[in-house]
Parts: sequence; structure tokens; C-alpha cells
Amino acid sequence: MIVAGALHRTYLPALRAQTPIGDFLLPGFFNHCQLPRHASTTTFIPHSSTASVPQSHHKAKRRVLLSKEQQKFLDSALRVNQAGELAATRIYSAQTPPIVKSHPHLRPMMQHMYAQEAGHFSTFNHLLARHRVRPTAMYPVWKIAATALGWGTAMMGREAAMACTEAVETEIGGHYNNQVRELLLWMKGMEDRGEEVGEEIMELVETLKKIRDEELEHLDTAVEEDAKKAEGYELLNRVVRGGCKGAIWISERI
Repeated sequence: MIVAGALHRTYLPALRAQTPIGDFLLPGFFNHCQLPRHASTTTFIPHSSTASVPQSHHKAKRRVLLSKEQQKFLDSALRVNQAGELAATRIYSAQTPPIVKSHPHLRPMMQHMYAQEAGHFSTFNHLLARHRVRPTAMYPVWKIAATALGWGTAMMGREAAMACTEAVETEIGGHYNNQVRELLLWMKGMEDRGEEVGEEIMELVETLKKIRDEELEHLDTAVEEDAKKAEGYELLNRVVRGGCKGAIWISERI
């Protein structure tokens, strides 16, 4: 009993000290050490099977915390993405009644695109809450502006509504592509340095790819539905795309 008690006092604290807990989009923490969210300190997490074996006999997995610049990029990306999906749901909500009234056969298409945008919006709402990222301060403004854009283009006719969709999805698809490209560069850099890529960042990349592909599907649908035949197409395309770029730039910052 005396020997068992000594072993319990000696090894139990060590086992507890080697149990990592998760953190935001990468790095591990030890239970006995809390690091600031934006720290760039490198930590070394041993395999759980090495608790009673000298660590010199095993290779440790190395994880790194996000730098302040990387954390800022992700906060901004999630905030803009949520704002963009908010706008998309408002556009489709406003477009659907006039379009379906004059073209009843388009109801399934409009419902399908809206359902996908609503799913995207829900995804980013969850990610913002999970990672404690504030929404853009322009949230109320974007709701009104997107509703007005959707209703206005629908009242101009089916082709104009589709031209609006084409312009919006062109900008949004490119925006998601840029985010995916940046995160893949991070992952390659981590792998080249022998660092472990966290599961959350890999899941985020896959989520962004899926959403990007669905947005580009909407773009293709809009072109098939005669977007380019809209009256004043070139001007409408430039105005809507310019508005999207401006909204992205503002939402990244406030």
C-alpha cells in the first residue's frame, strides 16, 4: 500500500500535465498552463502513450499557436463570410416572390438557391459564436441594402435578377477562393516545418471549398437563365460587383 501510494503521488500529476486540450483553429494547451489567445509560442505535445516512458525514446508532435496576423485574418474572414451570406439570403428572399409570380416554373430553382444560402449563413453564424468573433457593425445596413438590391433587380425582370446573381456570385466565389488559397499556404508551411496542422483548420478549408463550389453553381445557373441578356447588363454587372467589393472591404474592417 505504501508503494502504491507513492506511485499514485508521483505519476498521477505527470499524467494530468500531459493531457492537451483544444483551442481555436490550431494549437494545444497543457492543463497546467494557460496561454493567451494570440500568443505565437510553440508548444510540444507528447503522444499520450509516452506517459510512463522516457520522452527521448519518442518523437513529439509539435503544434504552433496562430500568430496575431493569422488570427486577425481568420477573424476578418469569418466576419465577412457571415455578412456575405446574410446578404445572399436577403437578396433571394426579396427576389423570389416577384420572379415566381411571373415565372412559376422557377420556384424550385429559387428555393434551392435560397436553401443553400441559408445553410451557409447558419454555418458562419455557428463559427462566429464558436470562436467569439463579432459580426460586422454594418449588419443592419447590409440587410436593408441586400433586400433592396434583390427586390429592385427582380422588378426589372428575370434576366436582371439573374444578372444580379451572376455578379454577386462572381465576387463571392473569388473571395472564397482567396481564403482557401491563403489557408492552404499556411498548411503547406506548417508541414514543411514539421508542424502539426490542426483538425479545425483542415475542416475550415473543406467547409470553404464546399460553400465556394455551391456559390459557383449559382453563378452557372444564373448564366443559363439568361443573365447576360438583361437590359443594361454591363452597367448592372459593374455596379453590383463594385458594391460587393466595397461591402467586403468595409466588413473586413468594422
